[in-house]
Amino acid sequence: MNRLTRAVAMASARHPWRTIASWVLAVVAVFFLAAVGGGTFVDDFSAPGSQSSRAMDLVSNNFPEAAKGNALVVFEAPEGTTLEEDQADVTAVLEKVTGLDHVASVTDPFQAGTISQDGRIGYSVMTLDVAEREMGKPAFATLSEGVTSVNTGPDATDLRVELGGDAVFLNAGGGSSGHVGIGLLVALLVLLVVFGTFVAAVLPIGLALVAVGTAIGGITLMAGFMNVSVSAVPVAGLVGLGVGIDYALFVVARYRENRSAGRDNAAALAGAMGTSGAAVVFAGGTVVIATSALVITGVGVLTSIGLATAMMVLSSVIAAVTLLPALLGLLGDRIDKGRIGSRHSAVKAAEETAWWRFGHRVSARPWPYLLASIAVLLAIAAPALWMQTGFPAAGDAPKETTHRQAYDLLTEGFGVGINAPLMVVVDLGAPGTDAAGVEVVADDIAAVPGIASVGEPRTSDDGDTVVFTATPTTGPADLDTSATIDRVRDVIPGNVYISGITAVTDDLNAQLSAKLPLFIGAVIAVSLLLLMMVFRSILVPLKAAVMNLLSIGAAYGVLVVVFQWGWGAEMLGLDGPTTITSVIVIIMFPILFGLSMDYEVFLLSRIREEYDRTGDNTESVARGLAGTGRVVTSAALIMVAVFSSFVFSPIPSLKMLGLGLAIAILIDATIVRMMLVPATMALLGRTNWWLPAWLDRLLPHLNLESSDDALPTKTAHSPTPSADGATTETGEVVRR
Repeated sequence: MNRLTRAVAMASARHPWRTIASWVLAVVAVFFLAAVGGGTFVDDFSAPGSQSSRAMDLVSNNFPEAAKGNALVVFEAPEGTTLEEDQADVTAVLEKVTGLDHVASVTDPFQAGTISQDGRIGYSVMTLDVAEREMGKPAFATLSEGVTSVNTGPDATDLRVELGGDAVFLNAGGGSSGHVGIGLLVALLVLLVVFGTFVAAVLPIGLALVAVGTAIGGITLMAGFMNVSVSAVPVAGLVGLGVGIDYALFVVARYRENRSAGRDNAAALAGAMGTSGAAVVFAGGTVVIATSALVITGVGVLTSIGLATAMMVLSSVIAAVTLLPALLGLLGDRIDKGRIGSRHSAVKAAEETAWWRFGHRVSARPWPYLLASIAVLLAIAAPALWMQTGFPAAGDAPKETTHRQAYDLLTEGFGVGINAPLMVVVDLGAPGTDAAGVEVVADDIAAVPGIASVGEPRTSDDGDTVVFTATPTTGPADLDTSATIDRVRDVIPGNVYISGITAVTDDLNAQLSAKLPLFIGAVIAVSLLLLMMVFRSILVPLKAAVMNLLSIGAAYGVLVVVFQWGWGAEMLGLDGPTTITSVIVIIMFPILFGLSMDYEVFLLSRIREEYDRTGDNTESVARGLAGTGRVVTSAALIMVAVFSSFVFSPIPSLKMLGLGLAIAILIDATIVRMMLVPATMALLGRTNWWLPAWLDRLLPHLNLESSDDALPTKTAHSPTPSADGATTETGEVVRR
């Protein structure tokens, strides 16, 4: 792998303008195709084959009128009055709303009887002219602005108007670009400290932005061929920025260290791409495989997010091994332009670094460090045993949003169950109840404990499908609502199906529980196989997998404490305890497993190189830490900064994702890399690198390190390597 990576990179560096032009053409082509053939983003939470999925398919295929999206226009009369007194204003609002784009019709709350008992709150059902999935997020944002503008326009009255409903909540906006900017600023500061020059610091950020922008075009194009979640770009972009900056950081740092060691620019670049570049390809490939494994779940929203994230990481890897070498080749000595502060001191030998001393300290007393680090990780992860996941409702949204305001008004006026309607779909073309029995089915459902009311049935034009609603007494994210759905499903015939947001999420969680063992097993198995191919060991990959699982468990534990238990939730802009989104928990696993492998690969590849060179297990661990310590720590800080920026997002699910990823990376870069890895490797000694001969013959070889004789000849001014093998801070071994 190292030879291929070096060859591709050096070809790009020899023809920099051709490489840059190819990237420009590729970006233009991607965005042109996205503009022509791209689609809108829509969340597909259906679990194929489930009751809720079958219900939605029946409605879409047999009852198009019932499949059209809808929303609720919610009214509140001024204090001391009733809606009846403000009926003229309500009518005027509905006339204006009817004229908005995508609005097919609105009901009259006075005729429909959708007025609360005290007369102050009411709602009108707005029927859209297309299915919810066909509108897309931007159209819903425009619709929400159009409805709520009646509160502030020139013709505004004292009447309060909000827009709610599941469709509005699921397609609500919530950009995080400003928060990402904060993360990028922190990343720039870290890079300035690491490199000490403005050009070298800006280069990784610029490269990451190009890679992310290109991938966003590709994701938009993908949306033209399949349902792509509205969260695909935020989630994939979050990961893409982190890995894009980190991958470029590793390569640029190694390149500059090679130059400091006396190599000319070409030799320095070839050496960097044959070592760090190869590690970037392998590490990025691991993340791509891990996130792509979300396809195994069979859930549309997870599949699209997984593929989008894989596309984002792949774009970052390609940029790191093609565009980055071209830019470095063009810059040459100008990589050191814009120096900040005084010049950096000379490169230290491994023995002079704090990392080397700490590595020997841990190796001298491995058991205390091993047991202490495991105890800390288990303590942080312990709350995950009490994790309860679900799907957020509009009641979990920020208070200032219109769908949250509508949710609260509907709860006040009609009870929380109005926000969790069940859709009952009867397939009269299948065995079970017939048209005459629909009323009996409705009565049976109405008699189920937990059901507040049942709506009037509607029949399709061809008479094959009947649809009606059932309103529970509890809210959409309430476990009691799930229990009510189970009781309803127990009393309905085989040709009757239940859907609705809670039913969909219940079926989704059931499918995830069934597919989770296969999904997790596949991610771990493929990662173990790849690591065995690289490090020619059984125990090293097994240890890496266990340590990654501990890091992920600790991240889950923090989510439970902060979100489920509400400890410190106010500091994150939350009102209190918030439901942990089941989809976010699943998404986090492959991302964290892949990213944790990144740092593991960079550290272990250096340790393996030193072990092959010296045969001394303790010294190789210490030199591995010394060789990767400063740069990997800086990379982790950047990743934590980028991920933490999403904690300030107004969307609770993105807060969870950002905090969980940041915590896991922080733990992985400190407790795992600084204590667990050196302690376990010191205890196992030579056994670390044991691999049965028969397995060694079966496994292909993937080499991440480059030998000096494969690199371009050094300049005449290159220093003479020393015998004891001093090591630079990015792992470049200098023989003396």
